[in-house]
Amino acid sequence: MTIGLFPQAQIRIAGDRGLLVEYGDIIDPVVNNKVRSMAALLEIEPIQGVMEIAPTYHSLLIIYDPVRTTPPEIQTSLSAMEDKLSQITIPPPDTVEIPVCYGGEYGPDLDFVARTHHLTTAEVIELHSRQKYLIYTLGFAPGFPFLGGLPEKLHTPRLKTPRILVPAGSVGVANNQTGIYPVASPGGWRLIGRTPLRLFAPEKSNPLLYKAGDYLKFKPISAQEYIELDERGGE
Repeated sequence: MTIGLFPQAQIRIAGDRGLLVEYGDIIDPVVNNKVRSMAALLEIEPIQGVMEIAPTYHSLLIIYDPVRTTPPEIQTSLSAMEDKLSQITIPPPDTVEIPVCYGGEYGPDLDFVARTHHLTTAEVIELHSRQKYLIYTLGFAPGFPFLGGLPEKLHTPRLKTPRILVPAGSVGVANNQTGIYPVASPGGWRLIGRTPLRLFAPEKSNPLLYKAGDYLKFKPISAQEYIELDERGGE
């Protein structure tokens, strides 16, 4: 099988009301761009009977009403839309800066990550914070950003046993990914820092600071700066 961007989308049944439309098999900006372009086109030209679409790293999950349409009908529509993708312009990405206090009580796994890779904690912080990370998709918990671009030197296996509760704002790494927990939840990622920003505000019309397709840039801050920002409500 060819690895990367598929010449043609591969469509699989996902339950009694779903279709999984795969455009590739790797975490890659080119593949993700096609996913986002198709999602944008489906918003502009909805397919009859399609109730919901959920873009991921390299696929679209399509939820449909089986009374109104069928998988072959959806597949025919998707094939016809392929020629229109070149006409879709995705809005330029924003770069959102996230202040992070690394280590200590905010990043209990920072020392482990450093030891695993024979680095100092300062080197881990420098490596992690110098990148701009593409937000491929949001999921798992409200606003959880799955980010691409983690330096290979920081690829670290997740915890064997997940924590029962990870504090909101925790920044972690797991295998070749990094991300942030916007809300307190269980989780198995290695925690290396925490942001005082309030990342998920459901009472606002726009509850998130970022969206899929944006970039995140982590900015190291001191424990005192964390406290001051936290006292202002993470705004």
